[in-house]
Amino acid sequence: MQIKDMNDGHLYGADNKAALTLGMGCFWGPEALFGSLPGVLRTSTGYAGGTAPSPTYKQMGDHSEMVEVEYDPAEITLVELLTVFWSHHKPVNINGYKGLQYRSLLLYRDEEQQRTMLKVKALREQESGELATDIQPYEHFYRAEDKHQKYYLKRYPDAVEKLQQLYSSPDKMIASTLAARLNGIAKGYSGMERLRMEIADWPLEPAERDAVLRQLGQIRW
Repeated sequence: MQIKDMNDGHLYGADNKAALTLGMGCFWGPEALFGSLPGVLRTSTGYAGGTAPSPTYKQMGDHSEMVEVEYDPAEITLVELLTVFWSHHKPVNINGYKGLQYRSLLLYRDEEQQRTMLKVKALREQESGELATDIQPYEHFYRAEDKHQKYYLKRYPDAVEKLQQLYSSPDKMIASTLAARLNGIAKGYSGMERLRMEIADWPLEPAERDAVLRQLGQIRW
């Protein structure tokens, strides 16, 4: 049985979505971290923050490894996401490592995002000292190669196989909310019981929910 994802328009309209683009070192871990959070709808790894055209992993130019997080502000706020961001890395430890590839970096899409980022940063600096995180305007996000998407989930082929049975294409599967959660579980940021409890509140038809839970129960980690 194929299911409709949390990202589908009939479940969440455009007004209920927001996006945050961030860098905090190698993008594999942060994608799993934010993908594990209830309220996050979609995660992608990619390159941003520079000016070089069409960056790739081998030719990144002046871009950095970044993660784009799509979320529902009614379920998780920007302040909460920024708190997770600064609680899980030390900017001074990664800035300059591998040149610009690893940076503590936030990209704002509008003045409200910029104000919130600066406010949260200032409050945290009052507690822990200066944070070497750059805050810049969002220009473009270049999606990383497929092998860099949901990196930790892909280390468990049986989980990927079970998940693919729920979606109409590999692209929809890898971009799904469920894949984001399982990627977080594969990295150790969450657990299956927490995911099952969350799924109970997802806006799915009963048959869809049963199909998801059945597939999850059959995964061999």
